[in-house]
Amino acid sequence: MKRFERLERIRRLDPEKDAPEIYRLSAAYEFPWDYTRALELALYRTYAVPSIGRLLAETAELTDRTQKRYDDTSLLLDTVVEYGFDSEEGRTAIRRINQMHRSYDISDDDMRYVLCTFVVMPKRWIDAYGWRRLSRHEAVASAVHYRTLGRHMGIKDIPETFEEFETCLDAYEAAHFAWDPAARQVSDATLDLMASWYPSPLAPLLRRTTLALLGDSLLGAFRYEPPSAVTRALVRRAVRARGRIVRLMPPRRAPHFARQNWEIKGYPNGYRIADLGTRPVPGVRGCPVRREQDSAATPAE
Repeated sequence: MKRFERLERIRRLDPEKDAPEIYRLSAAYEFPWDYTRALELALYRTYAVPSIGRLLAETAELTDRTQKRYDDTSLLLDTVVEYGFDSEEGRTAIRRINQMHRSYDISDDDMRYVLCTFVVMPKRWIDAYGWRRLSRHEAVASAVHYRTLGRHMGIKDIPETFEEFETCLDAYEAAHFAWDPAARQVSDATLDLMASWYPSPLAPLLRRTTLALLGDSLLGAFRYEPPSAVTRALVRRAVRARGRIVRLMPPRRAPHFARQNWEIKGYPNGYRIADLGTRPVPGVRGCPVRREQDSAATPAE
């Protein structure tokens, strides 16, 4: 297989009708490492919305059980990518996602914003650091994939196009990014988790490296001191260099899914999809979900 042969295959598909196949080809074959990094940063930036960051701090899932929360989120989202919305595995994953979110007081606006990060941030990351830019077919397929996931979750007023997802994300961040001490705790715990995957002497360097990949609005919301211009330039050039090296390598012949990521450390003996995720925490903001949302949700419910 030639380096761009899979891209040509993607371009022969219909980005609306064949969105699941296109998204799987893009995420599991063309850019598995980039999608992992981009989705990590997508979820991370949601903490800068105080209503999201505070809730995550109250549940303690991302401060006391950071690795488990990381593992479960990655595995549940990627189960749908690997097996599809209509599969038994996909339906079970969506059921667990809905059960978790319905245990807490999460607004439609916050849920819609998180969905937007999943669509927009991978394209921005890949366009900046990937071995090629994301094609139009892949961007459309990503929007269709997460629009479908959002409908299964009962989220209202989901954007229709990639451009609408992008506009929604930028407007929401401009209006809601703000300092919150509890959200900063969640952010620190996440940075500590990422650093823990490597030898401990590298932890300070890895923290600075991660901060160098963040934008000013995100750094400002968490009140982190911005890395120097030199540090930012060096880190971003290094990540771009990785993309150029990958471009010269043979294309991936086998898919790579989240369950294969070495960062997933909580299930050395395997797992059941139905057992993944969190359970309600007593005393944390109760279930707000309106019953009309339940009727609109996936049959997996």
